Amino acid sequence: MGEFELIRRFFYPVANAEAKPDVLLGPGDDCAIQTIPEGHELVFSMDTLVEGIHFPHQYTAEKLGWRSLASAASDLAAMGATPVCFTLALTLPEADVDWLRAFSKGLSDASRQFGLALVGGDTTRGPLALTLQVHGTVPAGSAIRRSGATSGDLICVSGTLGDAGAALEFLHLESPTPEQADVLNRYHFPEPKLALGQSLRGVATAAIDISDGLVSDLRHLLLASGVAGRIAPETLPLSEALVSLRADARELALYSGDDYELCVTLSEAALAGLPECIREQLTTIGRVHDGEGLGFEGYVEEGHETGYDHFGSVE
Repeated sequence: MGEFELIRRFFYPVANAEAKPDVLLGPGDDCAIQTIPEGHELVFSMDTLVEGIHFPHQYTAEKLGWRSLASAASDLAAMGATPVCFTLALTLPEADVDWLRAFSKGLSDASRQFGLALVGGDTTRGPLALTLQVHGTVPAGSAIRRSGATSGDLICVSGTLGDAGAALEFLHLESPTPEQADVLNRYHFPEPKLALGQSLRGVATAAIDISDGLVSDLRHLLLASGVAGRIAPETLPLSEALVSLRADARELALYSGDDYELCVTLSEAALAGLPECIREQLTTIGRVHDGEGLGFEGYVEEGHETGYDHFGSVE
């Protein structure tokens, strides 16, 4: 099967799975064409996933299709963007029909769920790797950046943390327990908080998605905003499944990645003014203050990794 037959057979259906009025031209030409509504701005982000680094060798293709788009879409959620479309560059060791069928199903399911239309990309031969670029829009001037946190803001997170990190030791299991299945589901099928991010436009002062771990990502936000923060680890939201599986549940919530929840800062008044259905998605874990760095209440941080770094410490 040649490259163009591969694209036509497995990816054109994904392109049609989530038709978007903002997309004037999708796959099949030299470029896609996207319109930007009047009074809006384009936001876009790119993620690369490499076998053996971002997902295990021999990882299930359908799960990879979902997970690859979910991780990319989470960046749109952090900016408060409305999703529009995405491109996919896929490097394959071989054109395996069964693998491609399963992968395109997972990708198509995620495309429908997240409201992202596939508009183009590329396929090449080589070690398995994926690069996705996602596009969204925001009303002009309303994108939530990392750099807006101010002293006195609350630090809040969505959902529960640490589940995906706990799942790593169970990926090989064929018959997981219910608790193991719960954390595995968080790893295999993350749900980017797109609707929550959009509801926080004009409310949150800063936001970041939790992909590399809470501590690592929150430090990025504080550095970008030129402020310090202090959190109380005992307030971190933990799932019942995680607590039952791991004695170090709180450490996983602090340092493990792949949960794709949101970490946001906002004033007390702004939080109180949110509808209850939005407030109940957020847990307050600390506060922003003047200075530098991230501190902890009643917890000593030592000997922990602070988030994944592809290149470690480079001199």
